[in-house]
Amino acid sequence: MLSRLKRDLTMADVAREPGGDRLDLLLVADMVRHGAKVLDVGCGDGELLRILSERRGVDGRGIELSREGVNECVAKGLAVIQGDADTDLADYPDDAFDYVILSQTLQATRDPREVLRQMLRVGKRAIVSFPNFAHWQVRLRLVFGGRMPETPSLPYKWYDTPNIHLCSIDDFRALCRDMGVKPEFEVCALGDLWLIDDLCQKGLVDDPIMMTIFFGRPGGTWSPPTPEEFLHRTKHLPKGSHAMAS
Repeated sequence: MLSRLKRDLTMADVAREPGGDRLDLLLVADMVRHGAKVLDVGCGDGELLRILSERRGVDGRGIELSREGVNECVAKGLAVIQGDADTDLADYPDDAFDYVILSQTLQATRDPREVLRQMLRVGKRAIVSFPNFAHWQVRLRLVFGGRMPETPSLPYKWYDTPNIHLCSIDDFRALCRDMGVKPEFEVCALGDLWLIDDLCQKGLVDDPIMMTIFFGRPGGTWSPPTPEEFLHRTKHLPKGSHAMAS
């Protein structure tokens, strides 16, 4: 039970930068402006709040369902209270935060649609991240393994998982359309860049490395063709690679 709890709070198997910070959380932090007022919903052990404080200088608050997570956050000096995303967001006033963040938690909520609605009410902007159940690794394990897949972002057995509303990226896009919500920014392919970077570090890919960045590609990521978006994408390219846009 203790080992499972630690995995719940830290997601120890996901990709991390050399300094130890989770790469998915660094991507979330990149979307937050300096000095913003932030609410992290389902903040776990507080790693994202710490990153936001250190790198973005935010005024951060958090709510976390597990008492163990709350205790760990408080021990780190973070402003976190015990609360449930499904019920307690309703207690916050309108536009109380610049950003409300739900990181790797949407699939564990009882009513994802209502949670998203409350996030958009409480925050001027909402940032949501979740494991993509249509990722190629998940599809391959279902097709060739015939069992519910286990991945770094979905590390549980089918019978003890807290994830009750798994979805794909297209499922989430459809929910946003149904709610009249238009994403301002979307990132869903950088895991492939981390894979390429790892291959480069191991000397398995020869120079030069040529990359193509697609904007607004049908069936792919919705991304505005802006200088800011291009700079964000190229920031995460493997060192020494060359990129073109399409």
